[in-house]
Amino acid sequence: MTHSHPSAKQQSTDRPRSVEGTILQRSGVVIVDKPAGMTSHDVVGKMRRIMGTRRVGHSGTLDPMATGVLVVGVERGTKFLAHVVTHDKRYEATVRLGASTLTDDFEGEVLAEASPEALHALTEQDIRDAFAAQIGEIMQRPSSVSSIKINGRRAHELVREGHDVVLPERPVTVHSLEVGEVCLVSDANSDSPHWSATISVHCSSGTYIRSIARDVGDALGVGGHLTALRRTSAGPFDIAESVTLEQLAEAPQLSLSLDEVMARCFPVRDITQEQAQDLSLGKWLAPVGLTDVHAAVAPDGKAIALLKEKGKRAASVFVARPDGME
Repeated sequence: MTHSHPSAKQQSTDRPRSVEGTILQRSGVVIVDKPAGMTSHDVVGKMRRIMGTRRVGHSGTLDPMATGVLVVGVERGTKFLAHVVTHDKRYEATVRLGASTLTDDFEGEVLAEASPEALHALTEQDIRDAFAAQIGEIMQRPSSVSSIKINGRRAHELVREGHDVVLPERPVTVHSLEVGEVCLVSDANSDSPHWSATISVHCSSGTYIRSIARDVGDALGVGGHLTALRRTSAGPFDIAESVTLEQLAEAPQLSLSLDEVMARCFPVRDITQEQAQDLSLGKWLAPVGLTDVHAAVAPDGKAIALLKEKGKRAASVFVARPDGME
């Protein structure tokens, strides 16, 4: 028997979960609302201290300037996250049109600035149309300061060493892009005239919002970069259930237990207690005609393993509860 798990909104995430207890009781994920100015690795370092374990890791890196959803695995949850692919993500961002930068965000060196005449010649509709052209299946060149590797080195490391890095375009999907407020900023308090636009983006994993800002600026002939970026969801994990590092320091807790997160991220295959024992020992089960990976859940609600059927076997790709572990 297979079924889908209730959505995040239907689950109770109000009850605090102590980080005390056995390894399995301490295993799961925390949906952190990352603050600006920290790397994702910095967050992991703080979480190790807060949760009292070295076994902490994250999925889906966020730039230091960005805030929002960062999914952090704890204990066995760290190994589990390696099997989770968050196919779609949502962001809210502010784009400044009128200057291009080395990093495609406000932290980078300014490479070129548009003239006031060029900026005043633009209309709000021009800008909305340029953003609309980014919707759909598009070819996108990742930002040069991304974490993509070139011959074993990350692109951003090469850029900071002075190398000229241009990454090849690759296909991404922008499911939707909504433009909010668009305004021309040219008052005395501003360092230079520019257009500002707020956008909400739903996109495939691997899409760079900085690249959208850059490409819209290029299309309009004035340059563009990000001034703010917030991830509001990553796959089934939403900002509404996130917690800050300050809240966690005050009351360390998991957002989702290992049982809950496995059943949220994968369709469920219900198994018997005897089958659960077999899986915990590393044995395989008979296939039942399922495609893709499923979470094998015992009658008591405990998620035992992730299963993938191949030929005459339904074998484990991850065992959450190895025999003898509590």
